[in-house]
Amino acid sequence: MTTAEAPVSVAGRAPVAAARVADIVRSVLRAERRRAMVSVTFVGRDRMRQLNRRFTGRRGVTDVIAFPLTAPGGRLVGDMYVCPWAARRAARRFGVPFREEVARVLVHGTLHVLGHDHPEGDDRTRCPMWRRQERYVSALG
Repeated sequence: MTTAEAPVSVAGRAPVAAARVADIVRSVLRAERRRAMVSVTFVGRDRMRQLNRRFTGRRGVTDVIAFPLTAPGGRLVGDMYVCPWAARRAARRFGVPFREEVARVLVHGTLHVLGHDHPEGDDRTRCPMWRRQERYVSALG
């Protein structure tokens, strides 16, 4: 299987076409020269608040939570939860189109699935993962 054929499943009320979601995830996998099976689930703000509290110990809503998992045989599998409500709020805050912010969140989550991480706080936007993310978002057009 090539990364272009990487299985990507989409669940929930996606704010963009499921095919676009899969294309974004696959483009990051291809650029990173990695294989993975990724599921993307779109959730509302209440569900994201619950997930954030349960899995990160943080209060409030976040835009994406991603879980890298290793399947039998060593295959990388990722579960990603995306909150369109939080993405819309961020798009307004940063003055970017909503579709661009959704792409940014999907790229960000995919990089987390692949094992990339970033610091919290102000250093976040200056770290290598963030720079990589922004290159991919720009390339998506």
